[in-house]
Amino acid sequence: MTARRGPRDGGSGSVVVVGACAALLSLLLVVLALASAVVARHRAEAAADLAALAGADVAVGRATGDPCARAAAVLHAQGAAAGACAVAADGSVTVTALVPAAGAAGLLGPARATARAGQATSGQATSGQATSGQATPDQATSGDAVPTAGTSQ
Repeated sequence: MTARRGPRDGGSGSVVVVGACAALLSLLLVVLALASAVVARHRAEAAADLAALAGADVAVGRATGDPCARAAAVLHAQGAAAGACAVAADGSVTVTALVPAAGAAGLLGPARATARAGQATSGQATSGQATSGQATPDQATSGDAVPTAGTSQ
């Protein structure tokens, strides 16, 4: 007779390693999908900002044409689709940009961003002078709280 050496667990380490690799791969795919959604949102914000500024140039007479047509052309050049465009009575232009996310994040729908731009009115910063910590329209970026060139989600 032969003596028993213990429980037969030969190969169980391989199963554990394969399971750990599958879990890490799944986590990596989730992180990549999230990163794709964030990139799409940033692209939508940038496209909406640029389109609103281009439309506002037309609305206030600095360029010729239709404000929404100019905004749509800028959105198209940025790889975004026009969600909505409106010209207010004060000459400000509000534009919504839609940018599809790549990969699995695209299943959730396009990233959406809205921006508004227009001429400064009384009580707002003019001539490059900032008031109460706000950036002037020519210094505005997506995160600035500027009444004439801001972005919301």
